[in-house]
Amino acid sequence: MQKKNNRLSWRIAGLLFALCAGQASAQLANNIAVDVRAMSMGHAVTADPPGIMAIHFNPAGLAKLDGRRMDLQFVGADFSLESEFSAPPGYNVFGFSDDPIVCNDAPNDGVDYCRDFKTATSSVEGISLYLPFINDTVDLPPGPLIAGPLPAFSIRPAGSKFTFGTATYLPLAAGFYRDEDDVGNYMGERVALERITYLSPSVGYRVNDELSIGASIGLSFQAISLEQDFRAPNELLGFARVIDESICAPFEGESNVALDLILFGICRPEEGLGPFKNLASLDVSMDQRFSPSYNLGILWEPNDRFAWGAVWRSPAKTHMKGDYKITYSNAARETINGIGGSATGALALAVLGIPSYVGEEEVGRVSMDLTMPATFQTGIKFKPTERLQFNVDAVWADYKQWDAFNIVFDRSSAVLSLARLFSPGSSPTRLSYPLNFQSTWNLAFGAAYDLTGRIQLRAGYEPRASAIPEERRSPMVPINEARYYSLGLGYKWDKDTDIDLGIGMLHSKDEIPADTSCAANCTGIDNVVYNPYAGLDIKTEAKITIVGLAFRTKF
Repeated sequence: MQKKNNRLSWRIAGLLFALCAGQASAQLANNIAVDVRAMSMGHAVTADPPGIMAIHFNPAGLAKLDGRRMDLQFVGADFSLESEFSAPPGYNVFGFSDDPIVCNDAPNDGVDYCRDFKTATSSVEGISLYLPFINDTVDLPPGPLIAGPLPAFSIRPAGSKFTFGTATYLPLAAGFYRDEDDVGNYMGERVALERITYLSPSVGYRVNDELSIGASIGLSFQAISLEQDFRAPNELLGFARVIDESICAPFEGESNVALDLILFGICRPEEGLGPFKNLASLDVSMDQRFSPSYNLGILWEPNDRFAWGAVWRSPAKTHMKGDYKITYSNAARETINGIGGSATGALALAVLGIPSYVGEEEVGRVSMDLTMPATFQTGIKFKPTERLQFNVDAVWADYKQWDAFNIVFDRSSAVLSLARLFSPGSSPTRLSYPLNFQSTWNLAFGAAYDLTGRIQLRAGYEPRASAIPEERRSPMVPINEARYYSLGLGYKWDKDTDIDLGIGMLHSKDEIPADTSCAANCTGIDNVVYNPYAGLDIKTEAKITIVGLAFRTKF
């Protein structure tokens, strides 16, 4: 039973890690809504930077802008995240198969196996956002999110080779909420991941007619927020159910000192644990309001038909701080407190450094050091004819540096007392979780055709690679390998004003067979890391649609 407490504590800690793993999956939102023109060109714009938002894609492109300029961007987003859960042949946890997620039998029917299996589905209801000024997460009404205007400004003094600029944009934005009875709530009932660049002082310098260089500094806000239910379909909790239903049942309602001494108080709780019961819920949020990073770019344009560009986006180190609240289920509290209420049980807990009593809630402060990975992007622009243009980019992201996440709590607790025994690098106030993510390369493609002197048609395609190994896939943010498709239109309103329209869709589909991912459905007595759907087959599908409008003008 001491290991039950360990199991519960790892569920709590593991989802903090799973949330951060969602940031690696957050290739789903990375760069998608930064610029409308880039969006419609498949983000292959390193050699063809899009106006003032060259600040992000290649700051050397600022040197091409003259006078005083302003960009205003409006973006709308809609998405669906869907998961399916089903039981493979022979599904059971320590002999039990009546998991309410996939079992269609009536609850508490006196049978510990399932006679009628079903396929369960999970979907999101809408978008959640973490608001920095009120330090809270809000749920938006179902439907698309409209953001804007996101402003950007640049100026090049007359006769100068320098162009200066700044912009507000969203390098990373993702969040959702589910219905309170959704079976996906064990992977997040409400989740928000954000990185908002609110100021980005930048400069582009024109070395000569062919070569430009540039740099930008991004000052950003970073936040993570999670609300989640927990369960643990584990062999140990299956064994706990056997004890509760087979050994303890004959003594229900009786006070038996001898039994308490022999079984460490296991039979004291009125409600015992089981592999399919809720154990707890977690509410945690962390943020950092000042997180700097920088971009360096170069652009070479030897003629009007060809250009080459490259940009280095630095890693961004963040030290996020926040609060957590753990609310324990009745079964979890009664089990821990029941063991602690017996002499032998209390002694066993004391030896392991586990408190003999757990209240309804635990609250405290939590912090985490997180480095957003560096990226490198290089590409070419090629015009085979006066009207037709092709762009090709290669993109590298250094997710390999995410070998582990470390979370620091403000005090030692039951959550940490046993977890440190199972995780190298952990301590009484720190949890360390191995990730083994991998760096990724992918290509991006864009095309543009000048239909008239005022209208340009655009299209893009970007096959995005996954940083998450096969054994770490999760339905929390179901984006692994993905395909991005886009279309757009540019319209020259007058000699000083341009309007861009764009639409893009990201699609990802995946299957996670039972016992293949230890961030979702690993089985066995050692599935310590969070596996709320242990032994189940999982299918995921994500569709994200982005539409945008940009207004660019001189003033």
